[in-house]
Amino acid sequence: MLNLFQHLSEIPKRVRNDVIKLDDYQMKQEEKEALNKIKELQQELAEHNYKYYVLAAQEISDFDFDMKLKELEKLEKEHGINDPNSPTQRVGSDLSSDFVQVEHKYSMLSLSNAYNEEEIQDFDTRIKKIIETDDFDYVCELKFDGSSISLTYENGELVRGVTRGDGVKGDDVTTNVRTIKSIPLKLRGNDYPNNFEIRGEIVMPFVVFNNLNAELEKAGEPLLANPRNTSAGTLKMKNSAVVASRNLDAYLYYILGSSLPEDGHVQNLNKAREWGFKISDATQLCKNLDEVFAFIKKWDTERHNLPVATDGIVIKVNSKNLQDNLGFTAKSPRWAIAYKFKAESVSTLLKSVSYQVGRTGAVTPVANLEPVQIAGTVVKRASLHNADIIQNLDLYLEDTVKVEKGGEIIPKITAVDVSKRHPMFQPITFIENCPECGTELIRKEGEAAHYCPNEDGCPPQIKGKMEHFVSRKAMDIDGIGQETIELFFNEGLAKDTTDFYQLTKEQLEKLERMAEKSAQRILDGLEASKKVPFERVLFGLGIRFVGETVAKTLVKKLHTIENIQQQTVEQLIEIDEIGGRIAESVVEWFSKDEHLELIKNLQEQGLQFAISDDQLEGQTDKLASLNIIISGTFEKHSRDELKKIIEKNGGKNVGSISKKTNYMIAGKNIGPSKLEKVTKLGVPMISEDEFLRMLEE
Repeated sequence: MLNLFQHLSEIPKRVRNDVIKLDDYQMKQEEKEALNKIKELQQELAEHNYKYYVLAAQEISDFDFDMKLKELEKLEKEHGINDPNSPTQRVGSDLSSDFVQVEHKYSMLSLSNAYNEEEIQDFDTRIKKIIETDDFDYVCELKFDGSSISLTYENGELVRGVTRGDGVKGDDVTTNVRTIKSIPLKLRGNDYPNNFEIRGEIVMPFVVFNNLNAELEKAGEPLLANPRNTSAGTLKMKNSAVVASRNLDAYLYYILGSSLPEDGHVQNLNKAREWGFKISDATQLCKNLDEVFAFIKKWDTERHNLPVATDGIVIKVNSKNLQDNLGFTAKSPRWAIAYKFKAESVSTLLKSVSYQVGRTGAVTPVANLEPVQIAGTVVKRASLHNADIIQNLDLYLEDTVKVEKGGEIIPKITAVDVSKRHPMFQPITFIENCPECGTELIRKEGEAAHYCPNEDGCPPQIKGKMEHFVSRKAMDIDGIGQETIELFFNEGLAKDTTDFYQLTKEQLEKLERMAEKSAQRILDGLEASKKVPFERVLFGLGIRFVGETVAKTLVKKLHTIENIQQQTVEQLIEIDEIGGRIAESVVEWFSKDEHLELIKNLQEQGLQFAISDDQLEGQTDKLASLNIIISGTFEKHSRDELKKIIEKNGGKNVGSISKKTNYMIAGKNIGPSKLEKVTKLGVPMISEDEFLRMLEE
């Protein structure tokens, strides 16, 4: 029988990286028979995998499965088949691979948290206020405690698996994902979209975790902390064969794409189950909050009987159309919230309190504890946040304290057992001077935190500002991180951000662990940062209270750094969404000579300190001071596109109708309650065409 590689010339151009798909070319009759057998075995083994790992229904013995798998491996090897979606690829490879960062098509935002029924009721009230109806359903799901993953399928085949990362970019871990047997490599049926994304959680079952720890203990190795950390660490291993041996599992819970079969979230999950995805049977449609609370009450107890870790319940609006109407905040979707189960609480001793100085000069007290295990991890420290927390807890050194993990993530002290306090114990008093530079601390009226005012001479603040400057949302300078900045600072190469642009390749290559490739990567990153738009440069300066949104607002309104610098507090407050605290901080920052010198130096290096011509192009004040709400669906533009048009012409997008609303751009399928409110308040309704004509005029 001829080897398939003799027919490479017949392979279409779309085949890449030596991956040979079975339907890509015509073969001779005997080769066709072999390929048909390979395809038959692939489909049969995939079906057994699905029934065993997704449906928990085993049809053949492990021995029979292994024999069929070996037969398939032998045939694929004989014929040069290297199909990445074959069941034979589930075992992984012992070749190491570095992970490439991939930008998410849809940002992977985190969820807002709720810890009691009142916070869920507030969430429900906010939604009803925005959409102005109570005629909708919720979906309740278990919040699995593992590692978030985004899977992309094209034409029914898995093409990419990407970790959450920072929500905008994640690591491509496709090779490792292929080893997880509950994730389908090829979908069942034929009614799935041609291209879609499905998200879920990679988890390690308790039984797998316990067996792994038993093996480590037997070998005298340190034990793993908990299944969540272990699943996340396993997914990022460079050896996919080891990943395969750890038997990770996956539950999928959210589908994204432009051509989903249903408007309902739970209905789409049911379709995904038909396509071969593992969807939790606990997922439930709820008509009202009473049913939501009943679901929470049930699973707060039942979760302890599950084979994998969970840490809460996710509550989502079911309708995709309503989800789009509700939209997102900068950090999370408005249409979903995570209810976190009550955290485990344990007692331990408070040994001492240390103090950390942050980028803005805020001084945070940290409790150093007698090590104690909480929710599967060893906790040695807990944040005390500020002086008021210490005072309210009435903390003394050597106190016996109650510690829990807020949201099962951040350790915190919740109470003190005063019955165990010795008369000789000493109360904890907040420090008066900066622990890093000795400067006397200040506490502004109305603020909880103490601050070190020596922002340009206090080492943690200097390094923190440099870290903020190079961060992804600011200058996004490739190759420079916290450790690199620490190295630059200690070696005297960088005392502020302008020093980055004075670095030479010779200086960098002399540093420890800095090879030629790493040095060049940093220099290239610095050069690329000179093209970063003005709003991100302004954000990167680290002015207190000037976050991403405020920076965009200032740049959009004032256009240049000189204009921002010349504003008074009163003038800044007149800008929409700029309050007194922000205005005072901006004016104070620009009043310092060292900051003006910093800007001058950065300008000389070529950084952007004015809005670009591209951004200015098309900007008008035609809609200045107008509050406009968008409702319904449209033919010529999406809702997001209409919002951008409003902003570009000086208008303000609003999410709810009030007396201050000037216009409603009305599309199809507007809710009756919105129409009623618009009519009652006399808000003019205009169509999409009327809105566009208004701009032209």
